[in-house]
Amino acid sequence: MAATKAEFIELECGSRDLCHLGKNFQTPVSTPGTSTINDPFPEILARNNSASTAAIIPKNESALPPADTGMQAWCFLLAAFLVDAMVWSFPFTYGVFLESYLSDETYVRQPHAEVLLPLIGTICTGIMYCSSPVLYPLMIRFPRCRRPAIWSGAILCAASLLAASFTTKVSSLVALQGVMYAIGGSLIYSPTMLYMSEWFIRLRGTASGVVFAGTATGGLVFPLVFPKIIASHGVPKTLRILAVVIACALLPVLPFIKGRLPHTRVQGPAPRASNHDWLKNPSFWLYIVVDLVQGFGHFMPIVWLPTFAKALNLSSLQSAATLAALNGATMIGGLSMGYLSDQLNSWVLTLCSLVFTALATFVLWGVLGNTFAGLIAYGLVYGFVAGSFSSLWASFARVYANEEPGLSTTIFGYMVLCRGIGNVLSTPIATALIGAQALSRAQNLATGFAVGGGKYQSMIIYSGSCFAGAAGLSLFGWRTESWALRRIRREVNSTL
Repeated sequence: MAATKAEFIELECGSRDLCHLGKNFQTPVSTPGTSTINDPFPEILARNNSASTAAIIPKNESALPPADTGMQAWCFLLAAFLVDAMVWSFPFTYGVFLESYLSDETYVRQPHAEVLLPLIGTICTGIMYCSSPVLYPLMIRFPRCRRPAIWSGAILCAASLLAASFTTKVSSLVALQGVMYAIGGSLIYSPTMLYMSEWFIRLRGTASGVVFAGTATGGLVFPLVFPKIIASHGVPKTLRILAVVIACALLPVLPFIKGRLPHTRVQGPAPRASNHDWLKNPSFWLYIVVDLVQGFGHFMPIVWLPTFAKALNLSSLQSAATLAALNGATMIGGLSMGYLSDQLNSWVLTLCSLVFTALATFVLWGVLGNTFAGLIAYGLVYGFVAGSFSSLWASFARVYANEEPGLSTTIFGYMVLCRGIGNVLSTPIATALIGAQALSRAQNLATGFAVGGGKYQSMIIYSGSCFAGAAGLSLFGWRTESWALRRIRREVNSTL
């Protein structure tokens, strides 16, 4: 029995082997007055081998800048790298400012300060992550608003930090640094990711790896620089310096953050914009669950590794070195994983990433984490395999969206949302786990589980279990895809 067109299109999700199968399948040549029956491959191949979808292919394609190559594409990618590094610099280095806030009586003596001040970083990153499913469809629906949104976001980011430097009220700091900065960052970040899906089609995984490497670069440089500035000039002046740095770094590169396609084609016809077939794809929902489970454990090491290092009585330099090692490895891992996602099956890469992350968490952090060398090793491995996990989002989104740039970014937004949910909930979960009663046996062992009297043991086990559970789900996703692919191959061969 021949496979239907719907089955072929549904099986396209996540498997490049099916595309290769289609390329090797010789379709009959139709003649005038005749039709080809049971031939789903031409539609699949046209969708996968084109630089853009049929809905946005112009009649004069040569008039547009080339995708995946050319000076304009690489200038955009470099600008997006710098934008990502600047926009995420403050949220990912807020711990440096938090330490100073909590040591200053001007802030600590205010009502609920010890609760509100740590929430600023979580609120900021949470809004930037969780706003994606809202902003991406709006930017797709109103493409002419993207450029004004980028410039407005840059102004908001710099202005929020500048205004925060002139206030000592904790509630104002939450509003300015937690909310206003996040809104500005979201207005920059969302159009940038939309434009990336236009400039890069075949190399979208590589491009996303480069962009996310910008976040790691900011996380590597700023935590090493700002503690010295804060110690010399204080938090208010440091915030003013950061505001100036962000403004001076963003303004020259924002002109390069622009789309490849004219607005009329980007917006597309209404039927394409209302396509929700991807919501019926079980593979998509399975990956969403994998992404969500991974997100619940993802931020635990990133947030708590410096505190864990202090519990080992390591110096401030050694504590900063563990986080620097993690961010440095994340930069390299993001580039590597992004490139590999354009070449290999994304389910396989997801499985490998999660398995090695779980092993590293249990062995390098849990068992060998009682030494500085063990923590450095964990930071390097975790940064490379777990920090690069987000570089796989673009590859999955591209396949589920069948190469539609706008739809691909919308799906990408839901994956970012899963990371945001994990980010928001990780702080209360970690606080509860650290306060949990540790097993008495762990306190008698010279392992990472025993550090701090064993108070980090539950958190380490929780994080490793999240990664292991996500790995099991990704194994199921990969095997399900493989079984379905073999079934399709048998049906294709039966028609030959």
